[in-house]
Amino acid sequence: MQSPIQRLVYTFGHRTCSQLPLIAAISSTKPPTMAYSARQSSSVLATESSNKGMIILNRPKALNAINLEMVRKIYKHLKKSEKTKSLMIIKGTGDKAFCAGGDVRALVEAGPTDESKSFFREEYSTNALIGNYKIPYIAIIDGITMGGGVGLSVHGQYRVATDRTLFAMPETAIGLFPDVGGSYFLPRLQGKLGLYLGLTGYRLRGGDVFYSGISTHYCESSKIPELETALLNCPDADDVPELLQKFHSTPEKPFSLQPVLEQINKNFSADSVEGILENLQNDGSEWAKKTLETLSKMSPTSMKVTFRQLELGSQLSLAQCLIMEYRLAVRHLECSDFKEGVRALLIDKDQKPQWQPTQLADVTEEHVQWFFRKLPDTEELKLD
Repeated sequence: MQSPIQRLVYTFGHRTCSQLPLIAAISSTKPPTMAYSARQSSSVLATESSNKGMIILNRPKALNAINLEMVRKIYKHLKKSEKTKSLMIIKGTGDKAFCAGGDVRALVEAGPTDESKSFFREEYSTNALIGNYKIPYIAIIDGITMGGGVGLSVHGQYRVATDRTLFAMPETAIGLFPDVGGSYFLPRLQGKLGLYLGLTGYRLRGGDVFYSGISTHYCESSKIPELETALLNCPDADDVPELLQKFHSTPEKPFSLQPVLEQINKNFSADSVEGILENLQNDGSEWAKKTLETLSKMSPTSMKVTFRQLELGSQLSLAQCLIMEYRLAVRHLECSDFKEGVRALLIDKDQKPQWQPTQLADVTEEHVQWFFRKLPDTEELKLD
């Protein structure tokens, strides 16, 4: 039987609410308000007391995967809290996941409908809001953080990883592309690390997430409740940096990719996906062989689109990246390997996607450009 991670690792992004230490931390002298408690069955919990804002993703059985309803609740609360709160904390319930992504199966089964497009449009609008948030935004990325979960965290001012964090952008394995602003943050990681992560879907664990630059801080999971309490009792938002630094610690294990960073930079500096594969073949090391094996399983079209996406994104603002990604998302709903990738890995689970085309050489430049083509003006993503 597949583990939850295996079932969802390809869903670009997808804890139980029996204990919510944050609730008590809001006020040590008062129980949670009735308005708050009444919504504990909701997929998104949001505080309505205190001068601190808090959002808790609450779909533990789905590893806190987000859907359109949740995106709308998150956006609404973020907009409201930006004017009324001094800081914002976002986390997931349970000890398995912050957010393992979006419900891609539902998107694929629906096809290019208005609702499917709305999911991407509103998700990307939320990513843009987080990237320009006016008050300190602290994402506690404790557990699985993929796809949509990355979008809810990586663009925020502060991201706290733990020993339980598992980060990945595995979209090329399901015929998609690293979205939620991947075209912005991935090219801005050190060297060619972002391109490597975007093409291979490599999983960063624990301290790796800090060393890579994905998170700004690292805190042992056992200390997270204490950190949350300190943040909620923080008298001044200006004290947040010092407070986070107090709880930050050096990860016990070294960066797992440190021994191959030079090889990553060398091999992934090619000017095409074909060039990367050729470099890896010439490298001949065990690492290069394993990387080639990984890339051979990915959608050829997705790899070429991702390469171009990150190349362009390196020169664009976050807003411009998200507008570009929305065009890509709509095209992927219309005609791509997305549906086949989800079928093979999530629905039938035969793990044998039939990519079209099957070879990189058959993915034409014209086809790649089609994904990036501007949408009609009325359909373009419009950000505030």
